[in-house]
Amino acid sequence: KAGKQTYRLLENLLYWSRAQIGRLEYNPKEIFLDELVRESYDLLNDNARAKDITLVPVARNTFGAYGDEEMIKTVLRNLISNAIKFTNQGGTVKVDLGEKGDQKIVRVVDTGVGIPANYIDQIFRIDVVASTPGTEGERGTGLGLILCKEFVEKNGGKLWVESKEGKGSTFSFSLPTKP
Repeated sequence: KAGKQTYRLLENLLYWSRAQIGRLEYNPKEIFLDELVRESYDLLNDNARAKDITLVPVARNTFGAYGDEEMIKTVLRNLISNAIKFTNQGGTVKVDLGEKGDQKIVRVVDTGVGIPANYIDQIFRIDVVASTPGTEGERGTGLGLILCKEFVEKNGGKLWVESKEGKGSTFSFSLPTKP
C-alpha cells in the first residue's frame, strides 16, 4: 500500500510540475470515454473489492469526446480512486456519461461520506492542504483534484463537485465533442 501511494504521489507530482512549467505534452484527439472508464475500473478493481465496493458498469458504448487521452485517463483514475477511498464498505461507485449541448459530461458518483460544505471550496486549491484520510485510513496527497482540475481545463472543459455530507459526492467534468 505504501509503495502504491508513493507511486501515485510521484506520478501526480510529475504531471503537475510538467503542467506548471509548460512541458507536459498536449495531444488532443478523438477519445472514447466509455473505454477509458472501463480501463480505469480494471486498474482500480482490486481497491474496490478490498472494500466490498461495487463498481457499476458504464452504461454507454462508443461515447466519444475530444481531448488528450493520457490526461483524461489520469483524471478518471484520480476521481474513481477518490470515490473508492471515501466510500464505506458495501457502497457503490459509478460513472455516468451524458451530453449537454456540444459538451460530453462525465459524472463520478459515490455513496460515500460526502464533503462538508465548508470544505468544498478548498479541495481545488494548491495553497490549502485539503487531504483527509479515507474511510479505512487511506492517505492522499492533496494534489489529485488540483491536477484533475488543471487537466480538464487544459482540455477545454470544467470540473465541479456536488456533495452532501453522509450521502456521497458527485464529481463531474465536461469535455468538448470536437476541436
